Amino acid sequence: MKGLNGKSIVVTGGGSGIGEAVAMMLGEAGCSVTVADLNGEKAKAVAQAITDAGGTAQDISADVSDEASVKAMVNAAISAYGKLDGACNAAGVPQRGKLLHEVELDEWDFCHGVNLRGLFLCVKNEIAAMLENGGSIVNVVSTAAVVGFPNGAEYCASKAGAAGLTRGAAVDYATKGIRINAVLPGGTLTPMLKGAMEVDPGLEPALAAVHPMNRFAQPTEIAGAVRWLLSDEASFTTGASFAVDGGHSAV
Repeated sequence: MKGLNGKSIVVTGGGSGIGEAVAMMLGEAGCSVTVADLNGEKAKAVAQAITDAGGTAQDISADVSDEASVKAMVNAAISAYGKLDGACNAAGVPQRGKLLHEVELDEWDFCHGVNLRGLFLCVKNEIAAMLENGGSIVNVVSTAAVVGFPNGAEYCASKAGAAGLTRGAAVDYATKGIRINAVLPGGTLTPMLKGAMEVDPGLEPALAAVHPMNRFAQPTEIAGAVRWLLSDEASFTTGASFAVDGGHSAV
């Protein structure tokens, strides 16, 4: 894909699910990938898989809800590869599977601390590293930003905020050579979704029913959209929210 070879790109949540699929695709495209995940062992395994396949990658344990950890992640990419050209922010946590009046304040804070506050910290520090030479940021959000999910009001709120952050930041940096977009996946067969369905048994049939394609996505189907947005082929695209959701948001 045009304009990816040799780029230094950070992938948060890169140890599993969509983040892992993105990291592997970028490695195949010739990027120098910094695989970041709260679970350092998973990040290490993905980075090793990229290098075993002939690519270039390093791993780092990173907590996106902690700014010092985010700064260390960005600095690691620059230290290893001399620059930061792009980022895919895929780190996130699922809903608790409760009605809103049952959600405790600490559960709300945890969800927003990762999905919104954590995204803010990543985008903020990634932008700072790209101001001189430009770059591209893709935030993995969710169709929950634009449609309601059962027993997931706190999650929907965090994702709506993430989509709004993407649009606002895109406008601010459009003339500075930094493109910022969001991908809104529908139900995707990641460890996070599988775990959420175990917590809330009603989630699987509810989600399946609202996908006109009558199936869930594979992580690679979402990763392909992220790869395009990070590439130079998307050079006139910023502030967009791309639904990759089997028609979910069209219902």
